[in-house]
Amino acid sequence: MGGMWWGAAVEAPDPAALARFYAALLDWPIGHEEPGTAILVPPEGSVYLVFQQATDYRPPVWPPADGEQRPMMHLDFQVGDLDSAVADALALGATLADDQPQDTVRVLFDPAGHPFCLCRDDG
Repeated sequence: MGGMWWGAAVEAPDPAALARFYAALLDWPIGHEEPGTAILVPPEGSVYLVFQQATDYRPPVWPPADGEQRPMMHLDFQVGDLDSAVADALALGATLADDQPQDTVRVLFDPAGHPFCLCRDDG
């Protein structure tokens, strides 16, 4: 594969609002925005997160349940202080999942309902 990996595209009913959530959570700037699309640009690299309009969006269910929309992917973020990072995410509009499978990881939902994980850096 001679191409370059550019980033991940995340569907959302309001991509600009979801981009603002992750921009605040990660302290990454929004590098481009147009109707139906917003792109986050991490300061240190060339990998982007693209948020795109989805008209019939259904949020996934966590944990997965038969007959429901399954999570097809999720984002993981390594953090130094798990409790502080969770509190910051909740203040920005995330919600904590009822099911927490590990002591060093917290599963949350972004404002559009996508699960994401905050993972404690034990290194």
